[in-house]
Amino acid sequence: MAYFYEEPSRTFSEYLLIPGYSSAECIPSCVSLKTSLVKYRKGEEPALSINIPMVSAIMQSVSDDRLAVALAQEGGLSFIYGSQTVENQAEMIRKVKRYRAGFVVSDSNVSPDMTLKDVLDITEKTGHSTVAVTENGQSGGKLLGIVTNKDYRVSRMSMDTKVKDFMTTLDHLVYADESTTLKEANDIIWEHKINCLPLVNKNQELVYLVFRKDYDTHKKNENELIDQSKRYMVGAGINTRDYKERVPALLEAGADALCIDSSEGFSEWQKLTIDYIRENYGDRVKVGAGNVVDADGFRFLAEAGADFVKVGIGGGAICITREQKGIGRGQATALIEVAKARDEYYKETGIYVPICSDGGIVHDYHITLALAMGADFVMLGRYFARFDESPTKRVNVGGSYMKEYWGEGSARARNWQRYDMGGDKKLSFEEGVDSLVPYAGSLKDNVNLTLSKVRGAMCNCGALTIPELQEKAKITLVSATSIVEGGAHDVTLRNK
Repeated sequence: MAYFYEEPSRTFSEYLLIPGYSSAECIPSCVSLKTSLVKYRKGEEPALSINIPMVSAIMQSVSDDRLAVALAQEGGLSFIYGSQTVENQAEMIRKVKRYRAGFVVSDSNVSPDMTLKDVLDITEKTGHSTVAVTENGQSGGKLLGIVTNKDYRVSRMSMDTKVKDFMTTLDHLVYADESTTLKEANDIIWEHKINCLPLVNKNQELVYLVFRKDYDTHKKNENELIDQSKRYMVGAGINTRDYKERVPALLEAGADALCIDSSEGFSEWQKLTIDYIRENYGDRVKVGAGNVVDADGFRFLAEAGADFVKVGIGGGAICITREQKGIGRGQATALIEVAKARDEYYKETGIYVPICSDGGIVHDYHITLALAMGADFVMLGRYFARFDESPTKRVNVGGSYMKEYWGEGSARARNWQRYDMGGDKKLSFEEGVDSLVPYAGSLKDNVNLTLSKVRGAMCNCGALTIPELQEKAKITLVSATSIVEGGAHDVTLRNK
């Protein structure tokens, strides 16, 4: 007979934190959100840590090199999506490792024979007003000029007007050599009263753009996540099919950590993947595994050698695994059980295996709840998909800007490699949807706001670190009525 859980599985919205005693030193500025990314032995320091407990989901619509840089600047880590060619994924890793703060690799480029319509389509997609004009229309092509919104007037120009007829040409453009330092570049920008300075190599090929508005943004961030060579850290997603080709290429490109991207991690396929990494690279290569929703799944992956374990099946905003297959578990309940298993494993072996809560985060306070329930960090998809830095197109829907967001189990992603069906078998139905999410602006502003809420809540619980929060937190179930009571009620809200 099947095993039945007596208690229902619950979500984060069914819980609240009870305040604890706060000392005078318990203020947000004193809170440390640093957390271990990979397993470590009792009494030792983890080989890898992150400065904020946030990593981005292994998704086409979320984690590319641009978002990876932005998140690393704030202290978190991105896992570049693996549902692309090995070569393309490795190149994204290399871009992150080559990135120099303040020096932007142009993602808005046209050739001189393209049209005003092409320019407008690109600026609509990226949200950037500066478009580089290169000989081949690519980021590394020979620089011929730039186009900004000052170069054209939509109301007076045909959409078929060629870029070469209205661009600012090279002979009217201030530019500099690629060896120019950030300070020198900003001196040139201020001296010539320009907003953008292109940097080119000896072949006149575009290498970087330096923007006036980024001067303050790209000053050294004391919380940035960097490796021993002071390069931004970045992770990469892998699957259980082509790992023998993908893993070596990603490591050669400089990936700091790997994570198996799978809809369900309690399988021999994951063990075989971890075995390959351990046999060929030992413990120096860090790899996370998952996803699981119970103690048995956690112990299987911990004993298989996973450096961290992801928790969650079916809780993501675009995931429909539960309605398609009836597989999954409420995220809060799954996390609580796995956290207990993690603590028991630590007592037995002296090895602490961090857990990542993946999915189910709807409100910012859910992050604090996830950490209090035992998560060492959270993986977020929808949250990051809303920002300027995500790789998806920004679209105007009824006067409001939205960002495209689709699941790895959707027909659009076609990432069947993450579904371990054995051999070359492919999934015959979708487990993810294609959607839109409200555009929210820059990653930096939103992450800072979210983490200020997390720090404030931790202080209310009397905790200055994540381990202290997990030790001191008091968590209560809430009724449907009290959920209503917790929001604005019995009043008429004024329009903002």
